[in-house]
This record gives sequence, structure tokens and C-alpha cells, in this order.
Amino acid sequence: MKKYLSEFIGTLVLVVLGCGTAMLVGCDAASGSGYLLTALAFGLTIVAMAYSIGNISGCHINPAVSLGVLLSGGMRVGEFIGYVISQCLGALAGAGLLAAIFSLGGVEDKTGGFGSNGLAGVGGSAAAGVLVEIVLTCIFVLAILGVTSKKAKHGSFGGLVIGLTLVVVHILGIGLTGTSVNPARSFGPAVVAAIAGNAEPLKALWVFIVAPLVGAAIAACIYKGLEKD
Repeated sequence: MKKYLSEFIGTLVLVVLGCGTAMLVGCDAASGSGYLLTALAFGLTIVAMAYSIGNISGCHINPAVSLGVLLSGGMRVGEFIGYVISQCLGALAGAGLLAAIFSLGGVEDKTGGFGSNGLAGVGGSAAAGVLVEIVLTCIFVLAILGVTSKKAKHGSFGGLVIGLTLVVVHILGIGLTGTSVNPARSFGPAVVAAIAGNAEPLKALWVFIVAPLVGAAIAACIYKGLEKD
């Protein structure tokens, strides 16, 4: 249960700090500051959580990462299911907390949907969104599998490497899809946005659930092939 609680807390913190930053600063393409602040918020949160709960649950806080670990033989199916449920509940709680903070404080949500993902940056094309999320998730999960491998020699810098990788994929992906690479992170804000009266994020939610999982599966296959002696 401690592993599942850790995943719940870690995902909640990721949504609060990552999506919360996006809500507060927006993602202004003109200046780029919103892009960078949001990318850093997501990446640095992963770094913080990696060193906080990494020794308890591995700090997946992402169903795509858990799938990659599962397919690589790092966890059992039952454990995977428990992780995913905990992550989705954590994301819902995080988005709900953001809704309370911004509502009670009268603060404008500059994303209009609690930091939820969308396809506006790719002209509304689901196909383009799927491709973006598959590629970015594959890169992210591939880095995680490499850093956490028993053969890795990164010492205590693994969490930093993973966090910086997430920063990089966000820098590219924010302007395209808002960068999901994490079904739970997309699920929580989209559901809370719908409850608040904006059902638009739900329409493309399937993209941000399916594509990251496919990207993670591809990453697992690639890494298993590369790791063979």
C-alpha cells in the first residue's frame, strides 16, 4: 500500500505544480516564458519526487512509465494495475485541488482547462497529436529505462536525468499538444474541467491516453532489443 500511496501523492504533486504553473503563467508563444516555466515546473517536480518517493515506489507517477516497466519485466500485472489506479486518483485529486485554489483565490486559469491537453497546436489533427505523443513518450520512457537499468552507472543523478528529459520533451511538445506523455496527467485535469463546465478537453482525451501508452510500449521494445548482449 505504501507504493500505491506514494504514486498517488507523486502524481498529485506533479499535477498541482506542473498544471498549476501552466494555469498561472499560460503558455505564451510570443515570449516563450510560459513554455519554459511550465516545462521546468514539470521536469523539476519529477526531480523532487524522484528523490522523495523513488526509493518507495520507483516514482513512476505516470501510467506510461509503469507500462514500460511492466513490459521490461520490472513489475507484475497486478502491481501495474494498482499503480495506474493510484496515479489516476492522484491526478484527479491534484486537479481538484487546483480548482479549489484558483476558484477561492479568484485567479484566472490562463489555460482555460486546468492545464489539460489539446490539439490546437497541431490544427486539431488527432493523427498529428497521436504521432507527437508517441514520439515524445518513447523518448521519455526510453531515457527512464536506460537510467534505471541495473547496468546504468549514473549513480545518484538518475532523477535529475529523468527530470531534465521531461523538460526537453515539454519544450517541444507544449506548443503542439500541451505535452502529455502521461495519461494520468491528462485524465485528471480533463475530468475536472468537464465537471467545471468545460467538456472540450474530454473530446481529445483518448489521444493522450492511447498515444503515450503506445509510445511507452515502443520504448520498452527498443530498449529490450538494445540491452541484449
